[in-house]
Amino acid sequence: MFTPDIYKNENQEEIRTFLIQNSFGILVNQTDGKLCATHIPLELDTNKEGKEILLGHISKENPQWKGFTDSDQVLAIFSGPHSYISSSWYDHENVPTWNYIAVHVYGKIKVIEGEAVTDSLKKLVDKYEQNSDYPVRVENLSQKTMMQTRGIVAFEIEIQDIQSTKKMSQNRNDLDHENIVLELEKTKNEQSIAVANEMKKMQKVIEINMLIIGNCELPLHSI
Repeated sequence: MFTPDIYKNENQEEIRTFLIQNSFGILVNQTDGKLCATHIPLELDTNKEGKEILLGHISKENPQWKGFTDSDQVLAIFSGPHSYISSSWYDHENVPTWNYIAVHVYGKIKVIEGEAVTDSLKKLVDKYEQNSDYPVRVENLSQKTMMQTRGIVAFEIEIQDIQSTKKMSQNRNDLDHENIVLELEKTKNEQSIAVANEMKKMQKVIEINMLIIGNCELPLHSI
């Protein structure tokens, strides 16, 4: 993924949190010489060797899985909040743009079977059922219901590389930055407001870092 240096996010802890909170991704690979993509939840986890992986599954009716063994290299794409940015919000003439967060995960995919499939499904269901009044538990499902797992292909992706873009108007001055946030909040659009919140969080971090740097530069007797 092409990302100008100013927009690269290399904060690994922040990226992990993003993947957990935005786990509905797009799995891309090549099957029979064609690119295939499926929208599915892909859960961040760690395997027995301590390596970071993504866990997921697709239907056996989906031909994409047949390419897992032919070419084990896959790409998983995750998107966060995004919004149009009007150049009318700047204090000078310029072109409009788009603010967004995206993470690309590259890795090797491997089909899993047996108890590993059930364990994978438990983790997925438990995560999304935790706020339910009457949470479903995989271990409580009947044998008849669990027979449906025969119709899926479960897999894990050993993560080899992560590329993250966080484009939040870092190239704008303080006045433009503040005005963009205000205009985004006026839209009443959930995505736009989410972008505004991300921009405010980033600005807060910058201010804290500047304060820390400023304090470090003070003479010892003045601290």
